[in-house]
Amino acid sequence: MDYKAAGLVAGIEIHQQLDTREKLFCHCPTTLMDTSGHTGEFFRYLRATESEMGEIDRAAQEEMKRVRKFVYYTYPTTCLVENDEEPPAPLNEEALNLCLTIAKLFCMTLIPQIHVMRKLVIDGSNTSGFQRTALVAINGALPDGGRIETICIEEEAAQRVKDDIFSLDRLGIPLVEITTSPCMHTPEEVQQVAEYIGMVLRSTGKVKRGIGTIRQDVNISIRDGARVEIKGVQELDLIAEVVRREVQRQQSLLEIHAELVKRHASVGTEQIDITGLFKETKSAVLKKAKKISALVLPGFAGLVGREIQPGRRFGTELSDYAKKCGVGGIFHTDELPAYGVTAEEVARLREFVHAQEQDCVILVAGANGKQAACAWNQVHNRAKVSLSDMPVPEETRKMLEEGSTAYMRPLPGAERMYPETDVLPVRIDDARWNAVVVPELLTVRAGRFEKDLGLDPAIARQMAFSERLPLFERAIAGGIKANLASRTLLATIKEIRRDGADTDKIPDDAILSVLEAVEKGAAAKEAIPEVLTAIAGGSSVKDAMAQLAPTVSRDELEAVIRKIVADRKEFVTQKQKGALGPLMGVVMQEVRGSVDGKVVSELLRKEIEKVLSSQK
Repeated sequence: MDYKAAGLVAGIEIHQQLDTREKLFCHCPTTLMDTSGHTGEFFRYLRATESEMGEIDRAAQEEMKRVRKFVYYTYPTTCLVENDEEPPAPLNEEALNLCLTIAKLFCMTLIPQIHVMRKLVIDGSNTSGFQRTALVAINGALPDGGRIETICIEEEAAQRVKDDIFSLDRLGIPLVEITTSPCMHTPEEVQQVAEYIGMVLRSTGKVKRGIGTIRQDVNISIRDGARVEIKGVQELDLIAEVVRREVQRQQSLLEIHAELVKRHASVGTEQIDITGLFKETKSAVLKKAKKISALVLPGFAGLVGREIQPGRRFGTELSDYAKKCGVGGIFHTDELPAYGVTAEEVARLREFVHAQEQDCVILVAGANGKQAACAWNQVHNRAKVSLSDMPVPEETRKMLEEGSTAYMRPLPGAERMYPETDVLPVRIDDARWNAVVVPELLTVRAGRFEKDLGLDPAIARQMAFSERLPLFERAIAGGIKANLASRTLLATIKEIRRDGADTDKIPDDAILSVLEAVEKGAAAKEAIPEVLTAIAGGSSVKDAMAQLAPTVSRDELEAVIRKIVADRKEFVTQKQKGALGPLMGVVMQEVRGSVDGKVVSELLRKEIEKVLSSQK
């Protein structure tokens, strides 16, 4: 697809957790806990507050369509600030300094006085009903002419455990939010920019790593479409696919709109009570419903069931809106009979609501009349949008598995932001800004590893981007050869973990001690997996090294090799020089890593050549 011809415009927001000792507005540690070990809990009902102009944000209004009781888990590592029962402490200086470093890496213009704002959020992820955020810098540079519009420092939201239950261990961890301009025009560009920003962030060495510590929100629109924000893309490799699928969705909605106009379609205005039609139904959903309402969509037949994204149809979009009222979803005649609804029931339904063959009928089942009415209105309003001059609504969506998306709420407006009166402004003078030290970018570091240390380009990049980079640099500074250190940190540890070793229990200092022993000749590099596995199992470095076979002299090694080759003379004859590899493994197992592999290879090759020469 020609995405530029489709008018694709995209920008991204990166949310990255900072690796600080304390949270942003309290002195609690930034440590995630096992939710099963929570020591307390409480609940809140959240409602939106009006802006200074007396207005309520439209996204917050959507969240208030149903009353929700939010439960929060607490721990010994959380405090009254997270509970929203105590005023926040001053802004974390460590986090702010790190944010300044990131801003300087992007050559941004500093905001000299930083004011904390409240961002209205009532989805349960903040006990207070708002998220604290502060603008730090503006107008940064990206490769190829792109721009970063803003960088903010803000508090992380609470982690959802399930449904409306949240864990407060994550709430308040410092985040940076980096927002780009809408400067990208292909899915690949979006992914490349996200990769670049992620690389810059990791270059500080002070950001958290792992799933959930960095999230990308992608803003996408196409010609004649609308700006849509897709929240929470955690996997970098999925960003391009998310963009592709959103373009597909918007184009499909535009095509549906064109077909509806061609058909002179319309949206019914009557909420029809059809509860009595399904008293004897075998559909589990309809049977337990207290109220079932119908909406007739003249001219919509076949279009509600049309796929707009892989695994999602236009009817799924309507269902997402209905779910905001607490219902499980909707039925529609494009997919019936199904789900326990018979053909006879569909025929009676059509007759009852006076639906023609070209019409689609939506069924909304609620636990009560109020819920059914709410869901009916949601579907009715969304269906009307498909006939309007802007058939693609502006909205916030969440990413689903594999890259499709689902409706969350309307895009927020300016009404969601208002000043935080409990945190004083922070002034950043020229002296503080000029004192900010810019770290070396990981891409530059990878080039240095390749040039100065002689690492293969792929290994150099992998090492520079690895979480074990600090340990690698300690090893190099201590005289360990770069190839030995990188092989151990990138491959060996991964291999023994795959074999069942708990590598998280191997201290960094133990790894350095083992590498130093190899460099001094006290152990062969082939012994590293065995030694590290023993350490992972609880042995000390000294005991793990002692478990190796005693050092084998050259004469003893030659004798071992002669015997192994003699016992496998037929194999050597058959494989010729190809016997070297398999027999290397046999010899190394016999001497258990007490001899350097290069020495073994040299002596084994000579012995094989001797056997082959004697047969000529």
